[in-house]
Amino acid sequence: MGMNDTPSSERLHIGFFGRRNAGKSSVVNAVTNQNMSLVSDKKGTTTDPVEKTMELLPLGPVVIIDTAGFDDGGTLGTMRVERTKAVLNRVDIAVLVVDGTIGMTSVENELVSLFEEKKIPYLIVFNKCDLLDNTTDGKIFVSAKNNTNIELLKDKIAKVVNAQKSDKRLCGDLVNKNDFVVLVIPIDSAAPKGRIILPQQQVIRDLLDSGAIPVCVRESELADTLKNLGTKPKLVITDSQVFKPVSEIVPNDIKLTSFSILMARYKGFLKTAVNGARAIESLNDGDKILISEGCTHHRQCDDIGTVKLPRLLKNYTGKNFEIVTSSGKDFPNNLSEFSLAIHCGACMLNSREIISRMNRSVESGVPFTNYGIAIAYMRGILERSIEMFEKIFV
Repeated sequence: MGMNDTPSSERLHIGFFGRRNAGKSSVVNAVTNQNMSLVSDKKGTTTDPVEKTMELLPLGPVVIIDTAGFDDGGTLGTMRVERTKAVLNRVDIAVLVVDGTIGMTSVENELVSLFEEKKIPYLIVFNKCDLLDNTTDGKIFVSAKNNTNIELLKDKIAKVVNAQKSDKRLCGDLVNKNDFVVLVIPIDSAAPKGRIILPQQQVIRDLLDSGAIPVCVRESELADTLKNLGTKPKLVITDSQVFKPVSEIVPNDIKLTSFSILMARYKGFLKTAVNGARAIESLNDGDKILISEGCTHHRQCDDIGTVKLPRLLKNYTGKNFEIVTSSGKDFPNNLSEFSLAIHCGACMLNSREIISRMNRSVESGVPFTNYGIAIAYMRGILERSIEMFEKIFV
């Protein structure tokens, strides 16, 4: 994905589910107007989730996910079904494709129960209407083979999506037109060469959309920037790794927060993450801590997740912990063995997936926080950095 593309985390995730040979992959190909998935008369052609990022009218930027048949059997089939279930943790809308010549069975009913349990908006679509006599009883009938009613299906998906849309912002609602906002962006060995990371890009864009004036500096130029700016900025937003020195430079009458805190608020888990960070005080020697990243980038020699955070936890608490790391889609279903879960900012995960991970943690009785909020807590500046979000904690 290029720098000008909509990131996957900001795309609508649409999952297609159903039994083997219901024509699920054929419907996916018809909806996308591409040969995205292999199609065959043989059952179980789709063995793993197949993903495609694309622009799909009238929906805009989306991620289409085709899944393995939910009635697959045997050892491998069971593994495929588990991967299909994992997709449910990140889809914004589910499309259940039913073989119209057979109708709903226990398999489809189980999927509907899962959609409802996870509060996923869904549509039920009956495929193979070219083989049916009656297609007028109020259901959505399509024929992937003849491309019948595929545009209708896309319109139906769009209506469900529009009903779910929110007006959440990263930071644009915190400022006014022409406000100066200073963004502190360290440029060190961990910084990607020639670009800035996704949360920083997204904050800059949201500020520009609001008519505010973002000013980007390194921490080494921050003091001079505040002195020479000519007016007091409305807000300073910093990378968490330089939170402490930045807090010492920024006067107390200027609001200060971090990209990680804004991301937790945007994704919908700020309150949980703040409470999770406070649980650091109750950790004991030998506790197992999960440190998880949503992406699979190359680890640097002083990587935040595997090096800096474990070191800071040990220095702050004076205790030794068993650190377990995960990355990408490799996140445990059961976290009961852990005493704390610390996640990255989740810029590469959509809101539904990070909330699913948070819920799994909370349901296991495990405090859940993120990198930046944990760092702010251990640096003694968390309260200052969340004071502007006071209503969240009332």
